[in-house]
Amino acid sequence: MMYYFLSGYTAKLAGVEQGVVEPEATFSPCFSEPFLVFNPIKYAEMLMHMVTIHNVSGWLVNTGWQRGKYGEGARIDISVTRSLIDAALAGKINDVDYMIDPVFGLHVPLQCPDVDEKLLIPRDLWDDKDEYDRSSY
Repeated sequence: MMYYFLSGYTAKLAGVEQGVVEPEATFSPCFSEPFLVFNPIKYAEMLMHMVTIHNVSGWLVNTGWQRGKYGEGARIDISVTRSLIDAALAGKINDVDYMIDPVFGLHVPLQCPDVDEKLLIPRDLWDDKDEYDRSSY
């Protein structure tokens, strides 16, 4: 969890930043680098302290693209994002089967209420699996 929080992998979007005309991958530590007063490590330590003392789970939800890279695939439908978050908050995916993503090492649920199981494994959605693999590394 700490790695992803510190990495802050995100995208610059057109209309948000001057000169950006299409999404551009970027990193923003703690997903808020311009607003940080302290070193990002301090915020990550604070997060992990709260996670530990309150025994909470963390979920990383892809709200970006599926079925191909930008310009070829499609944006993930907001209803899918909402269903994933609702299920996570309600504890409905705590006890389902998971697979470990071979690239990122994340535990990916294989079932989620109100979400087509095919949408849970991003690689399976790409027609060109080799292109997915190249894009993931």
